[in-house]
This record gives sequence, structure tokens and C-alpha cells, in this order.
Amino acid sequence: MLKYFQEYFDYRTLLPAILLLVIGLGSVYSATYDARLPEIFYRQMTWAAVSLVAALIIAFFPFRFLQTIAYPAYFLSIILLVSVLLIGKTVSGSTSWFSIGAMRLQPAEFAKIATAMALAKYLTHSDVTLKQIRSLLIASGIVLLPFALIMLQPDTGTAIIFIGMFFPVLYWGGASHFTLVSIVAPGVVALAALFGPTPFFLSVLAVGIALYLTRENRIAMAVVFSLTVLVGISVQFIYTGLKPYQQKRIDTFLNPGADPLGAGYNIVQSKVAIGSGGMFGKGFLKGTQTQLNFIPEQWTDFIFCVPGEEFGFVGAATVLGLLTALLARGIIIASSVKTSFSSYLAIALASTIASHVFINVGMSLGLLPVVGVPLPFLSYGGSALLANMIMVGLLMNLHANRKEY
Repeated sequence: MLKYFQEYFDYRTLLPAILLLVIGLGSVYSATYDARLPEIFYRQMTWAAVSLVAALIIAFFPFRFLQTIAYPAYFLSIILLVSVLLIGKTVSGSTSWFSIGAMRLQPAEFAKIATAMALAKYLTHSDVTLKQIRSLLIASGIVLLPFALIMLQPDTGTAIIFIGMFFPVLYWGGASHFTLVSIVAPGVVALAALFGPTPFFLSVLAVGIALYLTRENRIAMAVVFSLTVLVGISVQFIYTGLKPYQQKRIDTFLNPGADPLGAGYNIVQSKVAIGSGGMFGKGFLKGTQTQLNFIPEQWTDFIFCVPGEEFGFVGAATVLGLLTALLARGIIIASSVKTSFSSYLAIALASTIASHVFINVGMSLGLLPVVGVPLPFLSYGGSALLANMIMVGLLMNLHANRKEY
């Protein structure tokens, strides 16, 4: 029995996840302590227990069963995403939730997993190669369909995660450098255009050089370059058509200090909280920004401030170190498994978690706009926590079956 667990039970993936769960529960407890909201902590603790059990169950699922349910799970997730638009509950302007009594479920969280599985399943077909336009378009369609449905809710933050998951899978699957540059270029130029003419022109120049270095067909390069420039030029028109709260988020990202008591308030207070933690922090339940509730609902998207303030640089580095260890396990598993399905799925799951971490920590530090993306394993939210632990269970399953062909 001991030999079996040493060989097949992936404690190196489970241990960082459990430690993050513990840190998350402590952070939620601290963030809600002075706010007199113990029910939030108790709910999160319940979800943590349920999620841990779910991860362990999935870790022992029959490997072939995961492949069999990949497409059905994806189609079910699409049905749920359509249904939530029709009968879902609207929270903070986004129709993203099913309300079942006192419990709320967010289908988009589980759609990430289903999409990762369907994408991995499709890329394993013998006639599929990402160097062909047809295969690339179908793979893109698998990702863009849930992306579009989630944008309709609207939930921009969650939708972006699908793109963050897709790009590393393309790279892992051997997509050409031209394809990768073509996907990244419009986003880079659009972001640069927000900062003014000079960053815009410099980004366009960089894209032109990158496209030239791919040595692709000149007509294809010209088309991609022209479309990229057009995207950059259209940024101002797109910005004008955004809703006021979306414009405020962009303005706050570009200049958080312009409205420190309004749209920029959360970012300013978040940076103060993390910066005031110093090297070792102020101590558990002693963070002034946290305990005096300077950041509204800090237990959700700005939970990273809690370990950053109360345990300082050491606390923040510990959280990031554990998340990095988990992501490293995903890459190691993707490299060690024998089947393409397992390899693609491991990279997709690791990329999904990585996108969450990158965006959430970037938000907390004021480096990225606030788009409502939770920090994996730490932020309050049952659906997100359950989805994260399901991903951990899947990674453990892939490791246990790494010798399967």
C-alpha cells in the first residue's frame, strides 16, 4: 500500500494546494473578522472541505473516463452558460450566477475546465495539427464560444482567462511563431494605444519586426500587420462605446491617483496595504488596512493584500511560491505523461491557474486594470474554489496515469 501511494499518489501537487487552502481560510477569516461577518468564513470553510473531497475523488477517476466525458462536459457547460444568461441571477451588473436557495453557482468557473478538456481532446485527433488553418480555427472556436457567452454576461475578467489558457496550449501544441505573434500582436498594440501615440508607434514597430523574423509569407504578414494597426487605431472608438464603469476601470489603471476616493480607491488602498507590510508584516489580525475595512469586500478579489499586509514580503512570497510550485507541477506532469490528451490538459489547467494569479496579483499591485478575477485558493467564492480543486484533482489523476498510452 505504501509503495502504491509513493508511486501513484501525487502529494507534490496536493500539498501546495492544501497549504494555499489554509492560508486562504486564514486570510478570509482576517478580512471578515472586524467586519463581523463570520458566516462568510464558515461558508468558505465548508466549500474548502467539499472541494478537497472532490479533488481526491477525481484523482482516482478512471483515466479513460476523463477522455470520454470531455466533449459532453463541454456541451453541458455551453448549455449552462446560455441558461445563465436567460434565468441567471444578476450580481454587481453581471448575470453570471445560478441561485439555488442560499447557494450560488457560477457556471463559467466550471466551463474553464470543460473547455480545457474539450480542447485537449480535439488536439489529440490524428488529423489535427495547429500548423493547418482549419485545425487552428476549430481549436479557436472551442475557446471563443464560451468566451463570447461569458462576455455577454458581462464578465470580462473570467472571459480573459480563456485566452490566457489558450495561448500556452497553442505554443505547447507546436503552433508556428507567426500564429503566436498574430494572436498576441493586436492585444499588445491595443494596450499600448491606451498610453498614447508614442507607445502605440513603438509597439507597432516591435510587431513589424517580430512578424518579419517569423519568415512567413509576405502577404500573410501584411494582412496581420494591417489588422493589428487597425485594432490599435480603433481603440479610442471602442473606448468611447464602453459603459461608464468599464471606462473608469481603464482610466484608473492608467492613473490610479486621479480619483483616489472613487474609481482608484481600491487600487490605492491595496498598494498601501501591501507596502505597509514591510518584510515580516504587522501580524495576524493586526493589519490596519484589513481590520479597518479600508478595502471593500477585501475577501474577494483583493485577498492578496491580507497576507501581504499581515505577513509582509515573507507572506506574499510564500503565497506566490506555493502557486509557482503548483504551476511547476502542471508543467512537469505535462512533460512526463505518455498521452497527448494528458499533456495538453495539464498545460491548459496550469495556464488557467497562472492566468488567474497573473491578473489578480497585477490588479492588487496596480499593474493591471481591475477586472474581477479571484486569486486561486485564497479568494472567497465557492464556485471558484471548487473549480480550482477539481483542477488539482485532474492534475493528480494525470500524474497517477502518466504511464498510460
